[in-house]
Amino acid sequence: MRLSIPLALALVALAANAAVPLAAPRPKQPAPPPRAVTAPTSAITAATFPIAKHQLANGLTILTHEDHSVPTVTFWQWFKVGSRNEQPGITGISHFFEHMMFNGSKNVAPKEYDRILESNGGYSNAFTSNDQTAYYEDIASDRVGVLFELDSDRMASLSLLPDQLKSEIEVVKEERRLRTDNSIPGMLDEQLYATAFVAGPYGWPVIGWMKDLERITREDCVEYFRTYYAPNNCILVVAGHFDTKTVLAQIEKAFGSIPAQKPPAEPFDSEPEQRGERRVNVLYPAEAESFQIGYKAPGVRGDDVWVLDVISTILSRGESSRLHEALVVDQQIALDASSYFGTRLNPGLFEFAVEMRPGKTAADGERALQAVLDKFVKDGPTDRELQKAKNILEARFVKGLKTNNGVGEAIAFAEHVLGDYKRMYETPERYRRVTAADVKRVAKEVFVSTRRTVAVLVPESREGAGGTP
Repeated sequence: MRLSIPLALALVALAANAAVPLAAPRPKQPAPPPRAVTAPTSAITAATFPIAKHQLANGLTILTHEDHSVPTVTFWQWFKVGSRNEQPGITGISHFFEHMMFNGSKNVAPKEYDRILESNGGYSNAFTSNDQTAYYEDIASDRVGVLFELDSDRMASLSLLPDQLKSEIEVVKEERRLRTDNSIPGMLDEQLYATAFVAGPYGWPVIGWMKDLERITREDCVEYFRTYYAPNNCILVVAGHFDTKTVLAQIEKAFGSIPAQKPPAEPFDSEPEQRGERRVNVLYPAEAESFQIGYKAPGVRGDDVWVLDVISTILSRGESSRLHEALVVDQQIALDASSYFGTRLNPGLFEFAVEMRPGKTAADGERALQAVLDKFVKDGPTDRELQKAKNILEARFVKGLKTNNGVGEAIAFAEHVLGDYKRMYETPERYRRVTAADVKRVAKEVFVSTRRTVAVLVPESREGAGGTP
């Protein structure tokens, strides 16, 4: 059924084109400049979008935002631990814990968490990244107490049963095989970071090295849980239809007796300054070449993070972006070209990923990408590009606040990653203040060849006898 609709539309279009005489293509008309977005985001202030902050005696931080539009609630638990808190030998343990949090606690048997939640009409999910591990649940507002009972129980007394650890690590290893070992983008991304970072925690993958996954012990898990899953290392966010006073009393009852722990040590970051381009080839059976490039970029708490978002949007957001027009449409050498700026606590990478057409080389793509960057650094953005990018980013931010879940994530992200939940109020204005001169300056500072790392997928010969670079 999925194929029949576009195929039918294509046939209709083909028939229609056949009946129309061919005509010379009309010259492209300049698009009118986009107008600035002002009205929707101007209402997002502390007065019109109130957030209350509370803290229990055990250090647990609680942020609440009441919205009585619909009778539902989202509950986020945001632990301030990710792969940057790990060490060589136990890489991947943060993501492994994301799995183990659904595998039994003192009063909930393994695999029962989801059954209880879903029998009450709830839904849950979680993610792990370099800087945090986050869990969320959506549920009807009259059932929110179920969430507090389930989540306080696993924060207080996660089981970590040997049989569950042994079984779940196999699930994680299979996830790694799927997302990294048998995925060209996954392999390239892993090698890009491992080559770009030689002495910092961003050099290993969030999912962990396979041999480390095989090495993690129960003692490692017990110590990791005691250190990082303490209430004083966690941010709770409640958003939706509830009464703050009532919810705070419920949270105090459920979480208040869980003891605080000694605050974890700050993760090390010994990454030296990169003083020359680095390259790595990855051999893998494939029909076409592809590559990723990463430039060292500042951490998220610097002022230029907003400018880097604008740059990435101009370069690769949509079919009218610079990279898509140059590499995919005009030169027709690539199937896809994208960019990404990862908002991370430590300095990270501004990334590009290009999938070449069969028969075109990664070298072709690198030259084309470099030409786009050279022109961008030299001339900066056009007024239209700049305003369009700012509109897109503001609209994306506002859209994220249209659901309880999006509100909860935005609040938790601002509190942990940006350092203060109040900084989320700055977001629209920060984007609006970005100028063409800012874009040109930051692009010149970041897109420096000596701080560039390149990972290239080299298709192996079909006979399997080495690569064919």
